[in-house]
Amino acid sequence: MARLFGTDGVRGVANRELSGELAVRLGRAAVTALTERARDRPQIVVGRDTRASGEFLEAALAAGICSAGGDAVLLGVCTTPAVAFLTGDLGARAGAVISASHNPAEYNGIKFFGANGYKIPDDVEDQIEGIVAKDRAPKPTGRGVGRIMHVNDARERYLHHLESTPGGSLAGMRIVVDCGHGAASGVAPELLRRRGAEVITVNDAPDGWNINQGGATAPDGMALAVVESGADAGVAHDGDADRAIFADHLGRIVDGDEVLAACALDLHADGALERDLVVTTVMANLGLRLAMDAAGITVLETRVGDRYVLEEMLRSGAVLGGEQSGHIIFLRHATTGDGLLTALQFLGLARRTGQTVAEAASSMTRFPQVLVNVEVADREALDVSDSVWQAVRSAEAALADKGRVLVRASGTEPVVRVMVEAQSEDEAARHAESIAEVVAKSLGVQGGSTRERSERAVRTPWLASDPLEAER
Repeated sequence: MARLFGTDGVRGVANRELSGELAVRLGRAAVTALTERARDRPQIVVGRDTRASGEFLEAALAAGICSAGGDAVLLGVCTTPAVAFLTGDLGARAGAVISASHNPAEYNGIKFFGANGYKIPDDVEDQIEGIVAKDRAPKPTGRGVGRIMHVNDARERYLHHLESTPGGSLAGMRIVVDCGHGAASGVAPELLRRRGAEVITVNDAPDGWNINQGGATAPDGMALAVVESGADAGVAHDGDADRAIFADHLGRIVDGDEVLAACALDLHADGALERDLVVTTVMANLGLRLAMDAAGITVLETRVGDRYVLEEMLRSGAVLGGEQSGHIIFLRHATTGDGLLTALQFLGLARRTGQTVAEAASSMTRFPQVLVNVEVADREALDVSDSVWQAVRSAEAALADKGRVLVRASGTEPVVRVMVEAQSEDEAARHAESIAEVVAKSLGVQGGSTRERSERAVRTPWLASDPLEAER
């Protein structure tokens, strides 16, 4: 059978790749793999986002957990970071999130957390896959079967946890919050109000099918609402609220790189940036690296995916890491990226230091970045394509230390991504399109190619969302 787990759990179109039957087997396998040394009846916390398919998948996953002798502790609609927190707060053996994060409504996914609130490692995923494939989870009977329980105060527990984190008051700030009709809808506006902000909400009426309409992957509407309402800032979350993308008072989009830079410099100034390290991915803007270098902060790079950022943070002892897409991990306060926590930290930083969000985001100078996605017949051939890598070396030589080239195959699509940073968008586009042509000739064009830019300009109050979409 094909590998079930991708970079962020099991994901696919609900009731096709991710069926109710598979959810049952995943629930049974999780009890076996994650709670095998439990002396008492293991409990697995289960939360879901606002997708309609989450309802039947929740029922199926809970059935699988109970049929293997575990108790399913249901949180209902809940953000992914809330599930990570509540797994430990409730003393459960494991946690499970039913969500496809930033993907469209027809998709869904299931990912697991260990008892410590961290995403499970690859070897445990492999163990679960093996159990699913052989269907060898135990099937107790009688008093051996598990029960389904409900947590009535899950929302308040999570809000109390976030309120207890440092960050300062937001009193006097008017903030637009775009919930993307996702799991943030019931908690993000309330959290900012409790910190003293005047809150304007958009996209906070989920109906099961409108998730990620607006939100962190399409923050244009949020940015426009900031300008129209005269707000100080805006923040947009994705479907499961583990991301945050911001806008300043002019409607300029502020992405994860700029947030990471501002927070790193703030912690560094206070002597609280452990080992003077920041972890990010290979897609981070060159401007972030230059700003950190100027401050004496070491940047460690990983492959794309917040789980890899977290793994490197745990390995290196870093307390701050993140991605351009808005996943920011504050390891002193959370075990995973948390969009609501990120909003408190970044907006609180601006309020505490007397800066506007635009001033806080100016901690780094962003290099124009152009991304070309080339649909190819054989993405696996990229590694051995001499002509592609010769084109890359030529572009790197032309850019010298004033730009950067990154070419990689997508982990989920028949696509090769060509990203170039340079001092001007025209220069970046010229090199990106030249390399993309070589990719198409060398690997065989499957469809077409799309060009996206991530230059952020104050003169334009609403721009396309971050093109560097995380892998499914």
